[in-house]
Amino acid sequence: MEETRKRIFNILFISVFAAMLGLGIVSPLMPIYAEHLGATGLWLGLIFSGFSLTRGIFMPIIGKISDKKGRKKFISAGLFFYSLISLFYLLANNVYSLTIIRMVHGFASAMVIPIAMAYIGETACEGQEGSTMGTFSIALFLGMGTGPFLGGILNDTFGMFSVFIAMSCLTALSFLITLFFLPDVKNINGIEVENSISFKKIIKNNIVKGILIFRAVNAMGRGGVMSFLPIFASKIHISSTQIGTLISMNVFLTALMQRPFGKLADKYNKVLLILSGSSIGALTLLGIPFAKNFGALLIVSSLMGIGGAMAMPAASAITVKVGQNVGMGASMGLFNTAMSFGMILAPLISGVVMDTLGLTSIFYVAGFISLWGTFIFYFFIKEGLKKAEIPV
Repeated sequence: MEETRKRIFNILFISVFAAMLGLGIVSPLMPIYAEHLGATGLWLGLIFSGFSLTRGIFMPIIGKISDKKGRKKFISAGLFFYSLISLFYLLANNVYSLTIIRMVHGFASAMVIPIAMAYIGETACEGQEGSTMGTFSIALFLGMGTGPFLGGILNDTFGMFSVFIAMSCLTALSFLITLFFLPDVKNINGIEVENSISFKKIIKNNIVKGILIFRAVNAMGRGGVMSFLPIFASKIHISSTQIGTLISMNVFLTALMQRPFGKLADKYNKVLLILSGSSIGALTLLGIPFAKNFGALLIVSSLMGIGGAMAMPAASAITVKVGQNVGMGASMGLFNTAMSFGMILAPLISGVVMDTLGLTSIFYVAGFISLWGTFIFYFFIKEGLKKAEIPV
């Protein structure tokens, strides 16, 4: 059984890293690509939100089905569609077609990351949830961190078309690895859950409310950065490669520190780690408008990466605890849907703020929302802990 756990972990780590590398290659260039197609601030918001909208709608549904039907078929199918859809970006000739492609891409994404996280959550041994999820998250963040840097180089050297071809090839590689090497095992830890628990009943739990609010607000802050930091950076004459470096540094630091903070989450107070990391992220968002050159932006981006690394393994560990009670697919589906909800709101709010108050105001608004979300998270978690709703 231990050998099977290791094989599941290693195969998903490799395939998810390759998939996230492909997605990360595009991330710093998508806003610029959309602007070339005539996107205003609001349309930029709609283009980014379209991906998160369809992803958010289908993740909990697919997650709950995968609790009954198994994980592998959904992960493999999602990666296959991912690789095909990546090529359709080359055919986009206006903001309407780009928005539709992003929405279809979001649907494919709903079958990959949350289901892979659920599978990994099932392999976690008791008391090692934080380190297991933290270690696996390295694949997510390392792929997203390396991708923007490579994307900037590809764009500067070969042009935008090469970026989408690279994304397609990397996700196709992930599909083949998963299809041929990933075991399809159900209930590896022997924990039986009641699959009939409704989403409405799950969300009534204060622990669940708190963790979902944290995930949504965290995504709103990160979504504002990913969507509009490249535009802010380009206004102060920073190159595509430097923009890619900024985003890569943010995510790369988050990746490197996932495992150490995951181990801390297993030993110490998970809630305190989330509060500390979330506060650091909020304060760095407020500092972005004061960064007037590449060096200053690099420092701000690095601090935000550290804050994310501090909070995310602890939040994932709590989500695994929830999953052991309500179903891992349902739990991870809701956790990632909260992220998508934040990613939907962030570009829309940021687009409206950009069109009405200016570009720098985006980061002030995102920072204050993040601080507010941190306090709301603590309120619900405190209530849940008082009632001992789920052990964390």
